[in-house]
Amino acid sequence: MALKPVVLALSRSGEATAHRVAKVLNAQVHGREGRVDTADAFFANALDHARDLFAAGIPVVGVCASGILIRAVAPLLADKTSEPPVISVSDDGAVVVPLLGGHRGANKIASQISQELGAVAAVTTAGDVALGVALDAPPVGWRLVNRKDAKGAMVALLSGGGADVSGDAPWLADLPQGDAVRLSATYNRQADLGEAHLQFAPQRLTLGVGCARNCPPDELAALVHGVLQEADVAPEAIHSVNTITLKADEPAIIELARNLDAPLCLFDAATLDAETPRLANPSDVVFAEVGTHGVSEAAALAQAGPDGTLFVAKRKSANATCALVISPEPLVELAGRARGRLSVVGIGPGQAAWRTPEVSQLVAEAEELVGYGLYIDLLGPLAVGKERSDFPLGGEEDRCRYALEQAGKGKNVALVCSGDAGIYAMAALVFELLDRGPDQMGVTDAARRIEVVCSPGVSALQGAAARAGAPLGHDFCAISLSDLLTPREDIVKRLNAAAVGDFVIAFYNPVSMRRRTLLAEAREILLQHRPADTPVMLASSLGRPEEHIRYRRLDQLEVDEVDMLTVVLIGSSHSKLAQLGEGPRMYTPRGYARKIDGDLAQ
Repeated sequence: MALKPVVLALSRSGEATAHRVAKVLNAQVHGREGRVDTADAFFANALDHARDLFAAGIPVVGVCASGILIRAVAPLLADKTSEPPVISVSDDGAVVVPLLGGHRGANKIASQISQELGAVAAVTTAGDVALGVALDAPPVGWRLVNRKDAKGAMVALLSGGGADVSGDAPWLADLPQGDAVRLSATYNRQADLGEAHLQFAPQRLTLGVGCARNCPPDELAALVHGVLQEADVAPEAIHSVNTITLKADEPAIIELARNLDAPLCLFDAATLDAETPRLANPSDVVFAEVGTHGVSEAAALAQAGPDGTLFVAKRKSANATCALVISPEPLVELAGRARGRLSVVGIGPGQAAWRTPEVSQLVAEAEELVGYGLYIDLLGPLAVGKERSDFPLGGEEDRCRYALEQAGKGKNVALVCSGDAGIYAMAALVFELLDRGPDQMGVTDAARRIEVVCSPGVSALQGAAARAGAPLGHDFCAISLSDLLTPREDIVKRLNAAAVGDFVIAFYNPVSMRRRTLLAEAREILLQHRPADTPVMLASSLGRPEEHIRYRRLDQLEVDEVDMLTVVLIGSSHSKLAQLGEGPRMYTPRGYARKIDGDLAQ
């Protein structure tokens, strides 16, 4: 989905301009703490915050010096085809400079701002300056079929050549005329595409599909591509792939939409059945099965709206159907609803620097955030302005069920966890609920059809190990000491096994207000198998301002200095605590010394 820009206000001298820009773009203002009086959200460090937004794919408009934004995003620059726009605006609003992503929206944003503020837009991309158009960035409703050839075509035009434009494309009308480059504006396939011939396909075609459960993807793809070839339609002219909500999770349809690079749109049976008078092939059999007299024709028509007409009536194979509908003009809106997605994300211990760019992007794309309120709060400005549903500790199943059902309505939902979502967090419960049968308090069929994405985060054991040095340098395990969900006897069994195996151990949930004895019991079990001076690390509130790191001997580990926000790392019999450089470092040798000794002996 296209993400709204965020406007950064770094000082009071540019604060008023930032709010004017935000009004133009219908965007939020994020302000520097202590430097700005009014904002939708505040941040502590401008470079870190701009970098975090950029990594999440969010367009950044900074009311500040261009150099600040350049220094912020420079370490992340890698692929200009995927990087979001970055624009700087002078404090007085007189100059607007698109720094990055000119053909990915920056020039357009700069133009919007400059028109409303009466500013100068310092656009420097050659096509926009010399020709007033960027061939690799057609307007909404159009797609460039052979994008890789756009650069060569633009060079030819900038070298003084002209363009021979065929088809109805008003946005190309002002190009200089000539025969250096052919530009075809048509949905029909073109055979001789290259740097001397670009094709711009108007997205006038909607594709409707249906299929039997577990239809082979190759079968549906072959049917669709056969129809497109027969109708002489370029795949890039397809505006969307459309079907009934019952097929939201059909692998063949999902793969088809992905391969066509077209959005998948879903319609309920009632909406599709309302199209029955326009169907060429209404079927009572289909109605009896799914509640509508047609799927492929009806879905394509529903997306196109009242002006759409059947272009190719229903075609079918053994397990699939498809139909094409054509509209008089390129389509720029989407009807129906999306499949729905639940992103189960781990935000690390809390600080933005330890949050992965993928997690930040999934959070930025989400319409709704679900989670324990503290974890959502830790997202800071990234969560501002989003719908959020806070759940208390202890409401884990309600939290996961709610997130799944919201995604089942077609929403993009992020379930926010601390650390890594798959390590003592919500990911396992999400899949457990999806796996339960209807009689086992599972979730609705709609929730079962969503896309579920799991994104890794920095786990507490990784954060603690990094602060210590390298205590996880050899074999290790993690054990939760909470007996709320795991029988106490199972925990004791695992403690004994880990002790005998001489693993480095990370203890999660070591104590609570009412549970104080298992950590002491674990200490006594471990002392039976490893030295009393085995190093222990206690890491509390990792990655937060109140972070507290300390080291103990195993025989001196006291329960009273541990709380629920503390990760306890117990070394193996080989782990060491050494005074190195600025302070103590805990590490567990991998065995390289023995390897070196062996090599020397040979």
